[in-house]
Amino acid sequence: MSADIETETVTDEVTETVAVETDATDSDEAPAAAKSPADLIARLEQEGDIAADYLEELLDIADLDGDLDIDVEADRAAVSIVGAELSQLVGADGKVLEALQELTRLAVYRETGERSRLMLDVSGFRADKRTRLTKLGEEKAAEVIASGEPVSLDPMSPFERKIVHDAVAAAGLRSESAGVEPRRYVVVLPADA
Repeated sequence: MSADIETETVTDEVTETVAVETDATDSDEAPAAAKSPADLIARLEQEGDIAADYLEELLDIADLDGDLDIDVEADRAAVSIVGAELSQLVGADGKVLEALQELTRLAVYRETGERSRLMLDVSGFRADKRTRLTKLGEEKAAEVIASGEPVSLDPMSPFERKIVHDAVAAAGLRSESAGVEPRRYVVVLPADA
């Protein structure tokens, strides 16, 4: 029992570190290290390869079966692990996935000497969450348009807030984050605010 509590504490600490650092890395700024689009793509592909090697070793150690898919999406390397039963790599509310992503980013940093904005998904968890949060952002934007009043959402991770901000912006409104980690949340504002 104490090992479970200790593991949860370590996971929570890593998740909090990830949450604080992710706000800075989720900006729309392009990485400065690339000199041309071809250089950027090559660097991101290299990040994906390093991450895949790291994750493959991890899967072997944990004796888990999973296939790795490497891609470049929106100026980021993206690695997905798909397999029959990988829920233990996602964890409750994606906390293990967040910690695993941070460890993978650190493995890339160790090899390249540059911070990575790599995104990791396991069994489509993030893809499904992105779809749900985009819909939530669209619904809340429609609610604000109809009422003319700001709407506050529940606390979310930086990854989740970014998706909602993007959905609200696509609806022609603006939003902002409020509160303090780990209880930061999105406020959707009327167009005239």
